[in-house]
Amino acid sequence: MNQAIHFPDREAWDEDRQAVCFPVLVHGMQLTCAVTGETLRSRFGGVDPLQIFCENRWDLEEEASDLIRDGQEDDQGWIWLS
Repeated sequence: MNQAIHFPDREAWDEDRQAVCFPVLVHGMQLTCAVTGETLRSRFGGVDPLQIFCENRWDLEEEASDLIRDGQEDDQGWIWLS
């Protein structure tokens, strides 16, 4: 894992966005990553998006790290996994 990218265990369900949102520290600066419940259910199966996220945390954090390194933030500075 790249030491400049750190994922605290503080994921939360965002009802408005229908997504699991989770913070990431990149060189000490906080960004937000997110993945929709629909995407989680489609990719991994299951019902509860937070549980699916927790069960697949390592893969999702690795994917988010790749997107961060590739500069894939949206206009608000969010990283969306698809």
